[in-house]
Amino acid sequence: METKSVLLVGVGGQGTILASKLLTIGLMQAGYDVKMSEIHGMSQRGGSVSSQVRYGRVVESPVVEKGGADILVSFELMEALRWLEYLKPTGRVIVNDFRIAPMPVINGDMPYPDDILQTLQQVADVSYIDAAAIARQIGSDRVMNIVLMGTIIKSMDLDSIDWESIIRENVKPAFVDLNLQAIAAGMAAV
Repeated sequence: METKSVLLVGVGGQGTILASKLLTIGLMQAGYDVKMSEIHGMSQRGGSVSSQVRYGRVVESPVVEKGGADILVSFELMEALRWLEYLKPTGRVIVNDFRIAPMPVINGDMPYPDDILQTLQQVADVSYIDAAAIARQIGSDRVMNIVLMGTIIKSMDLDSIDWESIIRENVKPAFVDLNLQAIAAGMAAV
């Protein structure tokens, strides 16, 4: 099997790192060689966060180079544009319909772009989902990241992995059922 590369991007506090860690655990349990790299930036201040997960028979490097990601999963709309150059020409973008305004937008120095989805669709295969609305229907905005993780599982044909056990082993017992519903909803959304 050739090495596959998943790039998860978002803004600090969205659960990007947790989703990538759960993904990594699942891939390792399935027998893949897995490498994960994360960049936090100013994550505690609403800054950009990225996590790179590469898996296959043998993975030499944890870093996804420009033009190397099989799938780009953006937890925040503008982050999809920021990281688009890392997507393979044949790659897929899953973008969450969720906006977190960066400081220049908050300060009024620039507007939040309205044409992000159209720009993405001109250059990539894009799935656009409202993970926040799906998470609210399940019962908590806090599982938006797990909904998005479900989209990765389905898009990368990883649904044969025992995700239920992984959630049960790595999530607080009070939140297990909610997270299992979130994964299922994410898988159904793509």
